[in-house]
Amino acid sequence: MQSHISAARLEGAEAEFMYQYESMAPRSAVTSLGIVTARIGGGVVLSMRNDVTGYWNKALGFGFAEPVTRDLIDRVIDFYKSERSPRAVLQIAPEVLPTNWDEICRSHDIREDSRWFKLTCSVDHFRPIERTILRVSPVGPDDVDAWARTTLRGFGMPVEGLAEMFAASASNPTFHPFAAWDGDEIVATANLFVDGEIASLNAGATLPSHQNRGAQSALIAVRG
Repeated sequence: MQSHISAARLEGAEAEFMYQYESMAPRSAVTSLGIVTARIGGGVVLSMRNDVTGYWNKALGFGFAEPVTRDLIDRVIDFYKSERSPRAVLQIAPEVLPTNWDEICRSHDIREDSRWFKLTCSVDHFRPIERTILRVSPVGPDDVDAWARTTLRGFGMPVEGLAEMFAASASNPTFHPFAAWDGDEIVATANLFVDGEIASLNAGATLPSHQNRGAQSALIAVRG
């Protein structure tokens, strides 16, 4: 993470766009996927009981509004137990982990799985490279459903239920969906979430048939 953008702002932006994705899901998706969201200790806890991908049960954004403590983690774990979530990912920035983190992990059988990195830069220093023959532009209302389905197909996720959730995000003014077209077909997707002075690039996915054709480079450029 670059020092001129605080970890609190970066973690907060990701926590918020994840919260918005799931909390804005239509009632049909909430019911079929078993979605419940909440805010705990300055972070967010997201439960999707029927998630087959292992991605959407996630807790993040902790350690800034209040410190990460045993009590905080107890509350997070209790939330997932009450929702009967099969598993959950706790995503916490290394700089806010407490000195007794290993002890907290042992008490709940929390195990490290993977590490994620955030790449950041100032808009003034952004130097996009846009090289593709695909048509790239914002997604209008008529294409939102196709954009949502293509995003999920690009990530190898099931469409049922999740497509409704993704499509609903387009009605939130903080989200700005984009896509790359090959003729009339959407073949790559991306989303832009604006949180004050921070913009988060997310949901970048390309169908296998159109990978290595510059779609994501162009989608990064158009969102910059």
